[in-house]
Amino acid sequence: MITQKHLQTVLEGYDKSKITIGTLGGHSALDISRGAKDEGFRTVVVCRKGREKTYEKYYKSREGKGIVDEVIIVDKFSDIVKPEIQQRLRELNTVFVQSRYFWAYCNYRDIENRFLLPIFGSRSMLKAEERTGKDSQYRLLAKAGIKMPMLFTNPRKIDRLVLVKATEAARGYERAFFFANSYEDYMKKIKEMVDKKTITAASAKKAVIEEFIVGAQVNFNFFYSSMTCELELLGTDTRRQTSIDGLLRLTAPEQLEVMKYVKPQYIETGHVAVTVKESLLEKAFTMGEKFVEAAKKLYPPGIIGPFALQAAIRPGPPEEEIVVFDISARMPGSPGIAATPYTNYLYGKPLSAGRRMAMELRQALRQGRLNEIVT
Repeated sequence: MITQKHLQTVLEGYDKSKITIGTLGGHSALDISRGAKDEGFRTVVVCRKGREKTYEKYYKSREGKGIVDEVIIVDKFSDIVKPEIQQRLRELNTVFVQSRYFWAYCNYRDIENRFLLPIFGSRSMLKAEERTGKDSQYRLLAKAGIKMPMLFTNPRKIDRLVLVKATEAARGYERAFFFANSYEDYMKKIKEMVDKKTITAASAKKAVIEEFIVGAQVNFNFFYSSMTCELELLGTDTRRQTSIDGLLRLTAPEQLEVMKYVKPQYIETGHVAVTVKESLLEKAFTMGEKFVEAAKKLYPPGIIGPFALQAAIRPGPPEEEIVVFDISARMPGSPGIAATPYTNYLYGKPLSAGRRMAMELRQALRQGRLNEIVT
């Protein structure tokens, strides 16, 4: 397993005056690269063949514009662990920034045991995003004492409206969703989805059954600074999903007609910046602080840099309640959060997650504390 001692050896060979910030070509690579350039770093993006034009052509650095200085093309994203790719990244003095792509397309074990590059953030916490196994997000949320939906491990005990989440058959990194309000309803819909090959029988057995929370959905995007030991709210947003967003734009009679032929899907396609009223901010910060403390205990040294708590705000009575139904223990895929006012309140200017990360890296380099923010 890659240890801090291994990374220290790599860092000792780096030219700290020529650090490059690298990431995979997808998810939040442009956000990361823009933030890096704004703080004076060079950038490198590792792209999968056939999906490189965004980085190699449209946003390539040239003639005073663009943000991607170097592109490394691989046949598949998991090739990033190949010795020659790692060697090239080390030659560029690369600090790698992880994203959902990094962990969706690469093998956990390979990254933990074979990827000998410093990663900004926690190398061990990404497993906590899963919903099954001993390292599931439910364990972390429970340890933090953060309100989350009721879970049903036995479908026979379903006694309310639930949202069922199962891994898709075609795309192992995406989930299929459906609602159920009883055991009979659950079994009927499971059979329909297996018969249609939307999910497999194996993924059906591992489906997560959560109480469905009716409320305004908000992603709280935080940043925990190892340099100052302070928690910051970078911004708030909500998801755009297909095909449910398209269906919601129709009138009720049209929805009923369309749904005879099309079942709603919840595939994330983008985000929309939102704000929350100030009376909710203290609750949100308290929730974030609990998460940080629990992460330190379960996954030392804990969260480093950006993370997100995806929540529904339930109306009450007696008062509004924030219920967290998903977490991201790394760079969020939400570049639009810079359009919300929260970093402007703190820094006097809007900051993206990529810019805030690069600022932390710059401060760590100035203070000789780089080893505190990479794993």
